[in-house]
Amino acid sequence: MPQTPAYKRILLKLSGEALMGNDTYGINRDTVDRIVGEIAEVVNLGVEVAVVIGGGNIFRGVAPASSHMDRATADYMGMLATIMNALALQDAMRRVNLVARVQSALNVEQVVEPYIRGKAMRYLEEGKVVIFAAGTGNPFFTTDTAAALRGMEMNVNLVLKATKVDGVYTDDPRAHPDAMRYQRLTFDEAIIKNLKVMDATALTLCRDQKLPINVFSIFKPSALRRVVLGEDEGTFLHN
Repeated sequence: MPQTPAYKRILLKLSGEALMGNDTYGINRDTVDRIVGEIAEVVNLGVEVAVVIGGGNIFRGVAPASSHMDRATADYMGMLATIMNALALQDAMRRVNLVARVQSALNVEQVVEPYIRGKAMRYLEEGKVVIFAAGTGNPFFTTDTAAALRGMEMNVNLVLKATKVDGVYTDDPRAHPDAMRYQRLTFDEAIIKNLKVMDATALTLCRDQKLPINVFSIFKPSALRRVVLGEDEGTFLHN
């Protein structure tokens, strides 16, 4: 029996750390291939998928040196790291016959396209995966904020925050086994309780535009598919 997705168009926020697997930094090919397999599952359901990728896995290697850098310089270095991750993700998608396009908020036109909203929308309508790199293109803004911003610009139905934990808990579930997972949360609850779901700017943007967020584990097999089908997976944040 065919399953009908609950969402037509989604934006997946992937941290750079999600690509490391069990490595200390860099890109773990097996992990990237597995994540791409999860994305392929929902694309095959007919869901339009955009991705915002972070750069922490690459930037971690130079983080000690960056501690004395000008903050804007360090942020631009982080943006360049996200472009490297986006290219790795695009290449892994090519290997499983998923068509992906990378658009960057920084101009690196010999390598990737610049961000053009109309073009990105058209790619999504054509069934291509669009990977957004370089955050917002501005220092001092996180890739969480970039995910909220691109989600609104792409008119997605849901932003998915991929983490190592299967939702938002009352406490750190690794340190406190009795911690309870929130099934649903309002944006205001998440902000007031300082639950660190996403940064406050991203949460406020999504709240003001009534764009829901689902926090789930990218390491749990088929969790992305279950979220897209509207099942109880992770934590759902709403107005």
